Amino acid sequence: MIEALDQLDRSLFHLINGVHSPFWDEVMWGVSSKIAWIPIYALLLVMILRKFGWKQTLMIVGGIGIVILLADQLSASVLKPWIARYRPCQLEAEMGVVHIVNNKCGGLYGFVSSHAANFFGLATFLSLLFRNHKATIGLILAAMLVAYSRVYLGVHYPGDVLGGAMLGSLCGWVGWVCYNWGKKRMEK
Repeated sequence: MIEALDQLDRSLFHLINGVHSPFWDEVMWGVSSKIAWIPIYALLLVMILRKFGWKQTLMIVGGIGIVILLADQLSASVLKPWIARYRPCQLEAEMGVVHIVNNKCGGLYGFVSSHAANFFGLATFLSLLFRNHKATIGLILAAMLVAYSRVYLGVHYPGDVLGGAMLGSLCGWVGWVCYNWGKKRMEK
């Protein structure tokens, strides 16, 4: 069963990573760049400020901080070294087959994707915060785009980003619970 899932994961990886072009290389590189998302983060911050005010915005930022801290540390410092699944771009058997953009491969291990965990964590937290169907769709689509970009760039298998999405969603929920707990304590 595990071998069949691994083979499916690798086949799907090669399907996604095998279709590329210079234009999409640049687009996906940008999508995976943390700096490229700064204008979106600024817009989200303005939306949160307008809807909730300064006091609650600070608590929301604290909740987001918990989400990112949990998702990033659990993925990078706990799961990657514990599971020790090599990234596709790190496997000698995949050399010359994997399309890597800008010669960037990342660390040795890839399960789970920290990018996917962080973006799905943020998407989950903000979806619970905004409680708006259109916002939720936009947030999930953005997280899915980032996850897809990681496979396209050759640095993760689809299973890595799926694991990251699940971890991130859980961390987003935990951050939401912590935010609500803090909000109730502040109201008393």
